[in-house]
Amino acid sequence: MLKKILIGVAVIVALFLTVVATRPATYHVERSLTVQAPPPLVHAIVSDMSRFASYSPWQKLDPQMKTTISTPSTGVGASYAWDSTKDEAGAGSMTIAMLEPNAKVVQDLTFLKPFASQAKVTFTTVAEGTGTKVTWAMDGDNGFLGKMMGLFMDMDTMLGKDFDEGLQNLSRVSLEEVTAAAERSAASVAGAPPGTAPAAPVDAAAQPAPGAGKG
Repeated sequence: MLKKILIGVAVIVALFLTVVATRPATYHVERSLTVQAPPPLVHAIVSDMSRFASYSPWQKLDPQMKTTISTPSTGVGASYAWDSTKDEAGAGSMTIAMLEPNAKVVQDLTFLKPFASQAKVTFTTVAEGTGTKVTWAMDGDNGFLGKMMGLFMDMDTMLGKDFDEGLQNLSRVSLEEVTAAAERSAASVAGAPPGTAPAAPVDAAAQPAPGAGKG
């Protein structure tokens, strides 16, 4: 009887491992949102690692997490690292690997805990109407552990909602910056001396010729 039980367990384990092995070797998560701000402004935010916390959907998991931001915080090689005592936030780092001005930011993402893994993160910004279509994507490899977890949870479903929230945050931050710029411009105009108006263009043909009216 014991031998039959052991054989049955072995068969179940073998079937489970076979199913795990057939799971996708990679994963891709992608979400997009049109933000009412110009591409240069949006690109400037997502390409500056010091701005990440302002729109990150994971910041709320541990507002007290330790963060380390490189100097400078922009450009290829700029990085953002975090470390939290909470498993939900974990620890890891992001490093800018490639930049296309006003178009794309590619980051190397490394998770250290609760599970070690690596991925590529891409922000794409494209002009759309009066705003910018922002696409936030993540691509990674599924090791055995990742494949096994994929049997119980879908990466697109699990991370997709976070990307949606992050893009909404990015929209808010971008609009705040657009509004602040408009207010600064209005304040600059309002600060001009009372009665000051832009000088009218001079029509040279309408001016008296030198010496006209004399004699």
